[in-house]
Amino acid sequence: MDDQNRNLILATVLSFVVIMAWSVLFAPEDLPVEPGTETAQIADDPTLPAADPVTPTATAPSEAPEPAAEAPRIAIETPQLAGSISLQGGRIDDLALTQYRETTDENADIVRLLRPVGEKGAYFASFGWTATDGIDASAVPGPDTIWSLDNGDTLTPSSPVTLSWDNGAGQIFRTEISVDDAFMFTFAQSVENLSSNTVAARPYGLLRRHGQPEDLKNFFILHEGLVRMTDGELQETDYDDITDYEVDPRERTQAERLDVATSGWLGYTDHYWMTTLIPDQSTPFRSTSKYFDTRDLFQAEAVMPIETVEAGATATVTTRLFAGAKEWEAIRGYENEDGVSGFLDSIDWGWFFFLTKPIFALLHYLNIIIGNMGWSILALTVILKIIVLPLAYKSYVSMAKMKELQPEMEKLKERAGDDKQAMQQGMMKLYKDNKVNPAAGCLPILLQIPIFFSLYKVIFVTIELRHAPWIGWIDDLSAPDPSSILNLFGLLPFAGPEPGSILAVIMIGILPILLGVSMWLQQKLNPAPTDPTQQMIFAWMPWVFMFMLGSFASGLVLYWIANNVITFTQQYAIMRSHGAKPDVFGNIKASLRKRAQDADKTEGK
Repeated sequence: MDDQNRNLILATVLSFVVIMAWSVLFAPEDLPVEPGTETAQIADDPTLPAADPVTPTATAPSEAPEPAAEAPRIAIETPQLAGSISLQGGRIDDLALTQYRETTDENADIVRLLRPVGEKGAYFASFGWTATDGIDASAVPGPDTIWSLDNGDTLTPSSPVTLSWDNGAGQIFRTEISVDDAFMFTFAQSVENLSSNTVAARPYGLLRRHGQPEDLKNFFILHEGLVRMTDGELQETDYDDITDYEVDPRERTQAERLDVATSGWLGYTDHYWMTTLIPDQSTPFRSTSKYFDTRDLFQAEAVMPIETVEAGATATVTTRLFAGAKEWEAIRGYENEDGVSGFLDSIDWGWFFFLTKPIFALLHYLNIIIGNMGWSILALTVILKIIVLPLAYKSYVSMAKMKELQPEMEKLKERAGDDKQAMQQGMMKLYKDNKVNPAAGCLPILLQIPIFFSLYKVIFVTIELRHAPWIGWIDDLSAPDPSSILNLFGLLPFAGPEPGSILAVIMIGILPILLGVSMWLQQKLNPAPTDPTQQMIFAWMPWVFMFMLGSFASGLVLYWIANNVITFTQQYAIMRSHGAKPDVFGNIKASLRKRAQDADKTEGK
């Protein structure tokens, strides 16, 4: 076996093994989600008592709080959001993303991010105060306090609203809520002390989620759950790991806290959506994550320093809430222009972040210019191939030289016979005399592995690829090719197999077939190896990849097809320029003759 073929086989097998492990062993599972335990027992919903917002079991309310869904509401209307704020706790618990739908169908339901208590999958944000010195525990607003509306009836980017609550003991609490034209809310919490005594209270913000999300992917390539940045350190915790927290004796609940954080943020991230509490980046805060086993309830808290308010004075604390789609441009703007430290890392870039970040940035800017993600992926492929061209050039030149040495290699094999050591020494001398690096042949293939995985991550994780169309039948580049051999790619009057089914893997679409053909043609730049084992591997490899990658995102398959075509063109041109003359059609005919001969032998047996 010559080194050129050995290197190619080793690199290809490595790619195959890694991708197969990726797609088979770690495929996303459609696991059933346990429903939330909240039902009609809204009164038992664990709330943060006035004494301590981080001790939900310390005090039971004297009477059942009014369900948030029934409290008066304030409408939210922005270019990106629609919903309402409940005056119970000032909760943002009804929020839909108007620019996103559940499926590619134009009549599909709009994505709904937050839901009030009483609905399945309740999920909301709330802001309040904890009592400390000089103020009674019942005299601070919490998650169930019924606020009054001071001004405005609809929250828009140009019209903030103000909520107030008079505790009857000389303090008036106010919350001014504003929102921008994307996904950022700002809560300015203030307390005015009209009494003759100095009082102190601690502001906080919390996110509360009843049960895990129904559309949880459970796919290792994607993080879903708690995400927080504290003092420049990113922490990601899956929901399953949150439920395994040890019981904190101070709170009698499962909790994990970070007591010292001078800057950062925390929240819950889904595949494409996120809610995040962002305290003032110049003020220390305590970050805490909890799980209440009896209610299957997840809670994230940002608790700010104590505010001491002199008689006749007012103290104000500002906290922001991101609630929306993980759009790269919006999140990048909040980080660069609004000072949210490390906010771009809320998108799960993975281990290859040093590749995924620049690859997506380039893809994003290409899409701005071109206006279509499919064509942008093709343009990205061309740019990536240009970047790695110097390595590819050396590799293809080495392959061309090795092809020229083929006759001498055959003579060497005849002289060496069964003496493997003599054969090896002769080959090394031949390579050295002709300045050939046999290992260079596998560099382009090995280089494709991290690029492939990085692009896979980008296409799978980023919302910009979600429901992004290309041409014709490809209406979602983040999903597999919807066409199928089963209905002759739409010519027959019935639908193809259900996506994700075994039949869908077998009855592949147009793009996977083009992928297999492109790999097969690329092989034909060189004659088939003489070794029967190599012949078998090379013969089956394109078609195995064709079926294996058929269930991958269309954008990724499109990239691989374009990469194969460009590689074929580059290799053909470079080898021709160095004297090698690849006989593509001759190699195809030879392989067909070989198969016909093998078939005849099989029939003869």
